[in-house]
Formats: sequence, C-alpha cells, structure tokens
Amino acid sequence: MDKTTIDSREGQQHSSDWAWRFWLTVPLYPYSQRRTLRTEVVNETIWTFDQIQGIFYVVVPIRMTVVKLDAGGLLVYAPVAPTPECLRLMNELVAVHGDVKYIILPTTSGVEHKVFVGPFARRFPKARVFVAPHQWSFPLNLPLSWLGLPAKRTHLLPNDSSNAPFADEFDYAILGPIALGAGQFEEVAFFHRRSRTLLVTDSIVSVPAEPPAIVQLDPYPLLFHAKDRVMNVVTDTPANRCKGWQRIALFTLFFRPSVLSVVGLRQTISNALNAVDRSKKAYFGLFPFQWQDDWWRSFDALHGNGRLFVAPILQTWILNRAPQETLDWADTVAQWAFQQIIPCHFDAPIQAEPPQFRQAFAFLEQTPGMSEGQTRSDDRPLPEQDFALLRELDENLHRFGIVPPAKAKIVR
Repeated sequence: MDKTTIDSREGQQHSSDWAWRFWLTVPLYPYSQRRTLRTEVVNETIWTFDQIQGIFYVVVPIRMTVVKLDAGGLLVYAPVAPTPECLRLMNELVAVHGDVKYIILPTTSGVEHKVFVGPFARRFPKARVFVAPHQWSFPLNLPLSWLGLPAKRTHLLPNDSSNAPFADEFDYAILGPIALGAGQFEEVAFFHRRSRTLLVTDSIVSVPAEPPAIVQLDPYPLLFHAKDRVMNVVTDTPANRCKGWQRIALFTLFFRPSVLSVVGLRQTISNALNAVDRSKKAYFGLFPFQWQDDWWRSFDALHGNGRLFVAPILQTWILNRAPQETLDWADTVAQWAFQQIIPCHFDAPIQAEPPQFRQAFAFLEQTPGMSEGQTRSDDRPLPEQDFALLRELDENLHRFGIVPPAKAKIVR
C-alpha cells in the first residue's frame, strides 16, 4: 500500500481557497485560513485530508479519511473544515468515484470534529449522516439539528454494525459511553475490510520524529517553538523544524512535560521587552517557556520508534474511568485483521496490526505481583514524571466533583 505524492498545488492558489468563515465557533489557530493536503493512502480507495489546528502555535494535524465504496460513492470519516480548497479536492474524487453517500461523526466529545459535520454535510446534500450515539453539548444539551446537522439526514449509528447500510464493507465498534460528569466520551472505530485499514479518532496515536507535511506548509509555528530564549533568532532549517515539532508534540500530549518550566509573569514581560520580534504575530515577544537542555529525552521516550500509544489525556482523564469497558472494546477491535491504522491526529497511516493496537491499552491492566506502576508490556511506558500536570488536574477535577473517580486497573 503505497503513499502517493501529496496534492498541494503550491503557487496556484490564493488565500480565499483556504477561507473558513465559521472559525469563531471554535477559535483555534489558524483561525479563518485553513490549508488542506490530500494524500492517497490506498490506491484508488482511501485518501486522507489533513488540516492543522492549535493554540499558541502548538499545532497538530486534524484529519478526515475518505473511502471509496465498492458499489460506487464515498464514505467520509470525521470531516474537516469544508474550505474551497478542501471541497475542490473532494469534488475531484466525487467526479471519478461518485457522490458522498455517508458522513460519519465518530465521537461525542471532540468539538474539533463535531463543528465541521454540519457545514460539510450541507455541501453534499445527498449524503446520509451517521453519528456516534449519546451526543451532547455544553453548556446546554441541544438537539443535533440546532448544532447544524441536517435533521432529515442524520441518524444514530446502530449499536450492531451489521445493521448499518455500509455493513457489507465495514465493521465498527463503539467505545463508551464513559461518564465524565458534564458529558460522556464515546469513540467509534471503523474497519474497512478490503483494504485492512482501521480508522480511529482520538484513542490511538503515533508521533513522527519529523513534522508532518501539513505542518510544514507554514513553518512559523515550528520555528517559534524551536527557540530556547525569546531573544533567539531561529533560522529555517530542517533541524530547527524538527526541534520545534518535537516540542509541540510534548506540549500537545502533556500540556507541561517535566522538561519544561513556565517562566513567571514578571520575567516573561521583562523578556518580551528585549525580544527580537515584538510583533503581533510573535505574541508581542511573550515566550514564557524554559526548556531543559535534555528535553529531547522526553520526546525520544514519547516517540518510541514510532510506537502506538493512547494519548496521555485519555489515559489520565477518560479511559481510566472505564477500564473494563475500554479493554473489552480494544479486544473487539483487535479481532479485526487490519494492517494499518489511520487516526485523526499526528501520524498516518501507521503500519500496525492487532497485537500492537491491543498492547497500547496495557496501561489499564495489572498483573498480580507487579507494582502499581508496572504493566504487562515489555515496552517502556511513557515517562511518569511527564504526567504530573495531567494527574494534578485530574485530582482537582475529581475533588470538585466535576468528574467521577478513576477505577482500579484490571487484574489479569
């Protein structure tokens, strides 16, 4: 299964092609301008559409996957922003392979995925929309039609995947709902049998050592986070792009990894006054970060030669609320004979098979005789010290009654 050249058409587009006018709904960078890269993952069968999103230049890919159906037409898993560029790339596929027949919203809690489904569905009026059950919104739990999803074309995914209209080509398994206080977490993994491809949303990731292509279209965020001090001038080199990307990955997954210190407000302001670049684009010189000299060791442990793992926020805030249900779901998914995984974030496609997928959830298990911090895995776990802020936030959320308590690991 060969990954083909990315369709970028650099130099043939204008900023109007990247316009996303509903950005205020979820005001994440790059705000009203979103580039799209289409990649053919399986020849004439599966394509990914990558965009980026983030806060304070901590940018990561967000991904939509499109699958050609055997009977003609397309299935779309986790839509991204339907910018003119994105729609043009989609319509090129429609012209060859037929209309979009199904649009899948595979999560209940990922607002960055939900927000695009309604606008995307309106661009493809013949498509039926299927959403993970137990959808909710905050602060008011509104009907799906009030959230922009087309009322007459929107359906809940049946609990039994054999009852879905695309059952001849796909299996799927629903994780959840997992109670989180104000709402519920749910994710739906899809397995495309013919290509042996597993589609997941947020549960499983693999972090590449080099920045993904979509992030490199505008290297400014990478170079911003490659700085060691606010006074530094960082040149645009492959090494600095990688340095910035690896720090962004640590930010994204741990919020504040152990190798990062946050500079106090007074010192941050003082540093900003001496910054080389005090433009609005550079946040007026504000750079409240101080990385340890050996920060890269944390990234190496995170990268783990491209291994699969469950995102730390899911480990500490969500899946540990339902360890048995999560393991049962992982066991179900691991019965499918997939050879690659396409998540909605970070690297894709990932060449991996069921044992590797199942092993990623070993953090929820404990073997008799092992200490609490050990698992049955022979792989090195993610560095415990990097979880410090996430665990502190989790304890506070539980202390104030915002989320239910975590449950004990499952003894196997």
